[in-house]
Parts: sequence; C-alpha cells; structure tokens
Amino acid sequence: MDRISLDEYFLKIAAVVAERSTCRRHHVGAVAVRDKRILTTGYNGAPSGADDCLQLGCLRDEKEIPSGTRHEICRAIHAEQNAIIQGSLHGVSLEGSTIYCTHTPCVLCAKMLVNAKIKKFVSYSDYADDSFMKLFKEAGIEFVKKERPSSEITFLD
Repeated sequence: MDRISLDEYFLKIAAVVAERSTCRRHHVGAVAVRDKRILTTGYNGAPSGADDCLQLGCLRDEKEIPSGTRHEICRAIHAEQNAIIQGSLHGVSLEGSTIYCTHTPCVLCAKMLVNAKIKKFVSYSDYADDSFMKLFKEAGIEFVKKERPSSEITFLD
C-alpha cells in the first residue's frame, strides 16, 4: 500500500470539511496548513447563528444569478473567508501558510488571502471566477491545481 502525498492528504481533509457546508450550489472546504500542521478550517455557509440556505432556500437560485457573479447576494461566507476568520478568532496567523481548498477562490477571497499573507494555494476544482490568477501572480502566491483526490479512505484494520 502506497502512502498518499501531503497534498492529497490535506485536499481530502478539505473535502471532508466541505461536508459541513449549508450551500445548495457548491460544498466548499478549506484547510490552512503551515509546517505540515493544520491551523484552521472553513466551509461555506451562513454566518454563525443565522438561518442558512438549507432552511431558507437559495437567494441566488431564486434570482437566477450565475455562479461567480454578484457575491453580495448570498447568505454564505466562503470557506476561505471562514478559515481566515477562525484564525482571527483564535489568534492564529495564516502568514506563510498554504491553503488547501476544494475550489479555486473568487476574487474577494483572493484579496483576503493576499492580505492574510498566504504563500500557496492548492485546489482541485474550479470556481466560476478565475480573476484570482492575476492577483495571486502579482502577490507572489503560488497556485497549484491537482487532480481530485480519491474519495476512498484506505486503512488497515
């Protein structure tokens, strides 16, 4: 049995984090990692304590707003934003970290990640907005696109 790479390991964890999502369109998970240690996680969903799209329905679907546009018309906070917020709440700097995320970031998340001073972003799925690429290049953030990791969990009993 071969050992999975660290990239596959953290991308699989991001996929499990995404299972907590309350979005009806995309389940997105993010994991912030530095020195092979998980710093924070985040998934997309309504603000803490607020009703979510599973309960209320999707505003974006109701208004027929295409993915990747009009971000302000959404109850959800993106996974990357929640990972940054968790760091802030618990006094954990993300500076120099790698973000493993199920999807590439929207431009708003990309701006926040630049200011959080991450060094690398690893993903396997595309979000409908690719304008993050120019910003990441300007900021010197390495972007890596991987194959989707296997959903199979392999272990010995």
